[in-house]
Amino acid sequence: MTTIAIPYDSGQRHTRRLAELIAEGAGPGALPLSVADLTASTWDTLNAARAIVFGTPTYMGGVTARFKAFMDETGNVWEAQPWRDKIAAGFTVGTNQSGDKLATLQHLAIFAAQHGMIWVGQSLIGPRPTPGAERGINADGSWLGLMATSSTDKSILIPPGDADTARAFGQRIAASVARWAPNPEEPAR
Repeated sequence: MTTIAIPYDSGQRHTRRLAELIAEGAGPGALPLSVADLTASTWDTLNAARAIVFGTPTYMGGVTARFKAFMDETGNVWEAQPWRDKIAAGFTVGTNQSGDKLATLQHLAIFAAQHGMIWVGQSLIGPRPTPGAERGINADGSWLGLMATSSTDKSILIPPGDADTARAFGQRIAASVARWAPNPEEPAR
């Protein structure tokens, strides 16, 4: 059973890699889903999941056209409110450290709020950046969600610090699901 659905769009595989890293951190039951390949079964998976984590690269200061089309398709879902009270989170990646990625996360958070979802942000402070040091955990200092900077090295796609941040973000989302969206089929503790 999919507990955490991770619908994403990926232009150059960076966002797909982030979705995989988040799923790795979240553990069993986390499933990345490309919005380029949506089927009726995918919509059933999204509706049944206890959390939905939205991911898109930041292109020109916002979500990609394909991800926006996915968001617009949820108009039919919105009216029935099957995502209400689900855990939600978001992630994005761009070429530059800022690259207006905050605008993308804000767009995703508002989208989740319109569906009545409960947003989970980033919680890792990470070390203070020092000149010449490698980027570490939450190097972009993002609190609304996960921000990553794409690597020009196509063999890794995501720098190690951002990869560690993505795994930790997946763990945070899984912990949030366990705390606030327990499986309705399991007895209460």
